[in-house]
Amino acid sequence: MPDPVQRVAGLVFAILTGPLLLVLGLAVRLETSGPILFRAERMGAGGRPFRCLKLRTMRANRTDEGPGITRGRDARVTRVGGLLRRFRLDELPQLWNVVAGQMRLVGPRPEDPRYVDLDLPLHREVFTARPGITGLTQLVYHDEGRLLDHSEDPDAHYREEILPRKVAIDAAYLRHRSTKLDLWILAHTPLALLGRSIRLPATLQAAIQEPTDA
Repeated sequence: MPDPVQRVAGLVFAILTGPLLLVLGLAVRLETSGPILFRAERMGAGGRPFRCLKLRTMRANRTDEGPGITRGRDARVTRVGGLLRRFRLDELPQLWNVVAGQMRLVGPRPEDPRYVDLDLPLHREVFTARPGITGLTQLVYHDEGRLLDHSEDPDAHYREEILPRKVAIDAAYLRHRSTKLDLWILAHTPLALLGRSIRLPATLQAAIQEPTDA
């Protein structure tokens, strides 16, 4: 979908979900002291970092501790935060990133700059594009935290196993991006949040490069 359409849709969704966001923000604040919103640094369009808005899901004094990725059973995450993460409700404030033109409704997964190397061709292709709230990697890796639970070194496992695959998937998305594909992703996002496995279209499966090409 064209960016102007996504920005208008983002504004509409932001207004409609405003009351829910207020309730969730109150739940965050009542459980632990600290700010309601967390501003995470992520790679944006042109490879320029921006502040990605999220509801805070960790204890206020723990957000800057530990690795940049989060396990399913991460001690830093609060009880309310765990519920928000399970259904990705912590990402609702990102609708305002869409309105501001920093993100799209659909696009590559916004990545922590600590894991980005723009000298790699696929990283340069993916992490200079405008990221999205949902996308192909968000569908495939909707349970990423649980995948890291059994890893002795989750940071290394993410860098060496998960990230290369995600980059390959997002690169395939960018090369085949269309309104039809964006609508397909939006339609399948609720299913992924409910724990359903999503099978990517055959054309995209064939287009995904092996992670070693990243």
